[in-house]
This record gives sequence, structure tokens and C-alpha cells, in this order.
Amino acid sequence: MLDDAGLRVMELAGKGYCCSQMMVIMALDEMDREEPDLVRAAGGLCNGLGDCSGPCGVLTGSVLALGLYAGKGMDMEEPVDTLPVMLETLRDWFGERTLEYGGTTCAAILDGGCGQPHPTRCGGLVSEANAKIREILVDNGLDPAEGRELP
Repeated sequence: MLDDAGLRVMELAGKGYCCSQMMVIMALDEMDREEPDLVRAAGGLCNGLGDCSGPCGVLTGSVLALGLYAGKGMDMEEPVDTLPVMLETLRDWFGERTLEYGGTTCAAILDGGCGQPHPTRCGGLVSEANAKIREILVDNGLDPAEGRELP
């Protein structure tokens, strides 16, 4: 039985979004916001930076999501002090989580394939990473439903 995050992953995959875009969309969903420009920009991270040789889009999209909550976005803002720790926590978790696939690249996770995400592997990673982002935010005193205010 799929949870709400799993159903959302299936919906987004069916609409043609890649893993990095899904991570950003799910963070924006949490904040009840839409940012098509950010979703489009996350598309540049699809398929392991285009040819599956780069990092998995779940990881890069998760990094974008954490940055959306805690990064500097305007001249008068400062990043949240714990952003580097949050990113390290995410990287460590993702590295451990993907050991079974032999690495954090898209190619490793897709077992040498490229292009079409694997429904179980990729979909599961998206759902798990979404939960991990929420956990990291809460552990660092940030509310996942509250994003940085737009000007």
C-alpha cells in the first residue's frame, strides 16, 4: 500500500517529471507554493546531470529542497546557520541508503541503465528522501510547512 508521498511520486512520474524535479515539487507542495521557474531549473539535474554519470536526481533535488528552506535568496537574507550540517546529514544518509546499488550516481542506482527511472528504486528513494528532508528540517528547528517568505 502506498502512502501519500508514494502516490504523489507516481502522479509526478506520470506527468513526466524527473527525480530532481519531484523533490523540489514535493517541498513546494509542503509549503503550499508553486515555483515553475525553480522546477524548470531542477530539470537541469535530471538523469544524473543528463547522461547518468552524475549524482542521482533524488540527491541533487533534495539538496535544492534543503536550500529552498535554509539558503540565502536575497541580499538582506543570511542562510540558516545549520545548512552545512543539514546537507552533510542528507549526503551521509543518501550514501548509506544507496550502498546496495553501489553508489550515488544515477547509473549505479539504475544498474548501468539511463533515461527511464526505475519505479521501485527511484520511486522509493524519492519517498524516503522526502521523509528524510522533513526529519532534517525538524531536527534543525525548521517547520517543513514554512518556507522563506517571498518578497
